[in-house]
Amino acid sequence: MRRRCGSAVHAGSVAALAAYALAGVALAQAPAPQTPAAPAALPGDGHRGKELSYTCLGCHGIDGYRNAYPDYSVPKLEGQSPEYLMSALHDYRTGDRSHLTMHSQASELSDQDIADIAVFFAGKPLTASGKPQGTVPKAATLCTSCHGQDGVAIAPMYPSLAGQHGDYLVRALEEYQKGGRKNPIMKGLAAPLKPAEITEIAAYFSALTPALKTEPRPYTSFSTQ
Repeated sequence: MRRRCGSAVHAGSVAALAAYALAGVALAQAPAPQTPAAPAALPGDGHRGKELSYTCLGCHGIDGYRNAYPDYSVPKLEGQSPEYLMSALHDYRTGDRSHLTMHSQASELSDQDIADIAVFFAGKPLTASGKPQGTVPKAATLCTSCHGQDGVAIAPMYPSLAGQHGDYLVRALEEYQKGGRKNPIMKGLAAPLKPAEITEIAAYFSALTPALKTEPRPYTSFSTQ
């Protein structure tokens, strides 16, 4: 009786092992789950973007216009890539970039609105020469690997910095340091920078040409210049 029980147990174990083996084969042969493809970027309509941008131009359409508090120049947008401007607006909408007014404005925009506005403000993006203008400061050497030796970004998802307001660039780097902007790569790169190095980086890129421009307001000639 014991022998039969032992044989039955042994047979059951063999059967169980066989079942596990078959299950393993089936799992091995099953196709791996596919990661969903990222949605394609929406094509932007610059004409519609112009119609939507009347509020944006109240700040970004005036040369020399400044953010009230804290005090720094509103960034130039004409000449950026639409892809970067779309990314920035999405970050303001989600709160990954901290700015109350920009968050409020972006929160009212659909993805299509953002694409259209980005195309309008980008205009004709800057073209890279690939050559440095003068000596690149040591503090800015690493920056040029993404933002270009001439300040024109090497890929559309990065911002071009050529001719951007120096005080705006200082403010952006300080926000990466303090968490106001939550890009992990930029946070890591900005973290060890000293104030003097930030000033040096901003001065270098702000002096480069061809430069970013302020998109003109089509219905007024008002300027702070």
